Amino acid sequence: MLNWWRRLTGRRVAGRLIPDALWSDTLAQYSFLAALSLEQRTALRQLSSEFLADKEFSGAQGLQVTDAMAVAIAAQACLPVLHLGLSWYDDFKGIVVHPGAMLARREVVDDLGVVHRYREEITGEAMAGGPVTLSWQDVASADGLAGEGYNVVIHEFAHKIDMRDGLADGCPRLASRAAYAHWQTVMQSAYERFRAQVVMADRFGAEPPWLDAYAATDPGEFFAVACEAYFVNRSRLTQDFGELVGLFDQFFVRPEQTSAL
Repeated sequence: MLNWWRRLTGRRVAGRLIPDALWSDTLAQYSFLAALSLEQRTALRQLSSEFLADKEFSGAQGLQVTDAMAVAIAAQACLPVLHLGLSWYDDFKGIVVHPGAMLARREVVDDLGVVHRYREEITGEAMAGGPVTLSWQDVASADGLAGEGYNVVIHEFAHKIDMRDGLADGCPRLASRAAYAHWQTVMQSAYERFRAQVVMADRFGAEPPWLDAYAATDPGEFFAVACEAYFVNRSRLTQDFGELVGLFDQFFVRPEQTSAL
């Protein structure tokens, strides 16, 4: 794993860029990365190189994480923080890659106090202050799924950005109360409208929304799902949620106006 990234002693080489061939192959596999401007691709390569120097990859169920796999994950993970900076990801080190979807144990307590335990199939998970878990099958399929606005890497790393203030509530840390109030107003309106669309589709047979219905789970999931679409299929998201695109532009592209660590 990451053979090009280590000295013969096994220590990582700080400040070394991802090799040309490996970076070119990554761009060729993910059209939403290749579509970035030259300036953006150059910055993304630098940021992804720094990301790889800082994070630790491990494969689950016998999976061997190759250079190509690690770079693919790094490039997609760094896309949301291209203008924000890697400090948004400094609360964890580990990235665990599974061959495919995994089963996670869940435990919930209902209104009567009864504990329900079950297993849920997931394609990724982000733990507050802990590692990120990803399904390689879904990572590898990201280019083909971009038309649906789906990207598991961006989804889980959006959760990381959201949780930097300690809450998975769909609102990342912002620079001012005014910015926070504006964010909540725009997001809450969009979230409520989306939930109404999902209800109409499920109960009354209306046309289902384009955005994944999983986004109706809670505001945190709505933020993460919307981020996926924003980065891989901006034009389609704009058709349904132009106000979110404008809000995300202020945060992700012009962070000096809204965000602070």
